[in-house]
Amino acid sequence: MKLKIILPILVVLFVFVACGRKKQTVMPTNKDITESVYATGIIKSKDQYEVFSKTVGILKKKFVKEGDHVKKGDKLFEIDNANSRLFTDNARVAAATADYATNLDKLNDANNLIDLAKKKLKTDSLLYIRQKNLWDSNIGSKIDLEQRELNYENSKTAVASAQVHYDDLKRQLRLSSNQSKNNLQMAVTNEEDLIIKSDVDGVVYQINKELGELVMSLVPISVVGAEKEFIVELAVDEYDIAKMRLGQKVLIRMDSYKNQVFEGSVSKIDPMMNDRTRTFKAEAIFVRKPDVLYPNLTAETNVVINAKQNVLTIPRNCLVNDSTVMLDNGDLQKVQTGLMDYTLVEILNGITSATKLMVPQK
Repeated sequence: MKLKIILPILVVLFVFVACGRKKQTVMPTNKDITESVYATGIIKSKDQYEVFSKTVGILKKKFVKEGDHVKKGDKLFEIDNANSRLFTDNARVAAATADYATNLDKLNDANNLIDLAKKKLKTDSLLYIRQKNLWDSNIGSKIDLEQRELNYENSKTAVASAQVHYDDLKRQLRLSSNQSKNNLQMAVTNEEDLIIKSDVDGVVYQINKELGELVMSLVPISVVGAEKEFIVELAVDEYDIAKMRLGQKVLIRMDSYKNQVFEGSVSKIDPMMNDRTRTFKAEAIFVRKPDVLYPNLTAETNVVINAKQNVLTIPRNCLVNDSTVMLDNGDLQKVQTGLMDYTLVEILNGITSATKLMVPQK
C-alpha cells in the first residue's frame, strides 16, 4: 500500500524539476575572434646567465656587489685554490728545464758522436781499400782483409746508429719542450680561471656566495644580465608547439602590472622538448614593455595563432561535441567550425545567424 502512494509522489517531483529547467537558447552572432596558445612565462634579462667557477676553491674576494653595473671582461670574483698555484709553479719549472734551447748541448754532443763515427768510417774505409789492393797483389793474409772489411762495416753501422740517436734525441727534446710549454699554458689558464670575469655588459642581479664559502663548478655564484633589455621565456605545451611560428604576436600579463596587457612577438623557439616537463622553451621580446622590469617576474601569455574579424560565432558551450550543435527543437545539427578561443567558436557552415540554438545542460 505504501509503495502505491510513493510512486505518484516521485513522478510529480520529477515533472516539477523537469519543468523548472528552462531551455536556454542563443543565436549565432558576428564577432571578432582570436585563436591563441596559452603559455606560462618568466621575465629574464637579455643575455642573462648564471656565473659558475671553473675550479673548486674558496671565495677569496668580491669585486662587485648586487646591483653594480659591469662591462664585459670586468672582474667579478677571485677564487683561492692553493693546488692550482702550486701546479702552475711546477709547470713553470718543468717548462724551463725542458726548454729546447736549454738542451741544445745534448744535441751538440750527439752531433759530435756522428762526426767521430764518420771519421772512423773514413779511416776504416781507407784501410779496407788498402788491404784489398794488397790482397789483389797477393800480399798479406785473407784474415787481415776480412778484419779490415769487418771494421769498415761496423763503422758504417756506427754512423747510421749515431744519426738515428741524434734524430730521436732531437724529436724527444722538441716533444718534451712543447709538452711542458702546453702544460704551463694550461696551468696559467687554470690559474687565470681563479679570477672570474663578466661575459656581458650589464648588471649583477644576484650573488649567492659569501667570502670564505666553498665554490664548486656545479653551483652558480651569481646572476648577471643586461640592465634594460628583457625577454619573456615561455614554456609551451607539446600539444601547442606545432602552431608556434617566429614573429607571432604575444599578449603578456604580469601580476606586477595587474589589468595591463603588454605586446610582444615570438623571437625564438627551441627545437628540443624538455622530457621532464613535456614542454618546449620559446622566447618573446617586448614590442611594448613596462618602464620597470626585473628578472624572474612571472607572466602569463597568449600567443596569437590566428585572428578574424566579423565572423559568425557561437558560444563554445553550445557544441555538443566538436562538430555538432543542438537546435531549439532538440534536433542535432552538424556544423563546420573554424577558429576557437576560450569562449567562442567560429562557424563556417551548417547554421546561419537566424538559427536558434539550445545550450546543452551540463
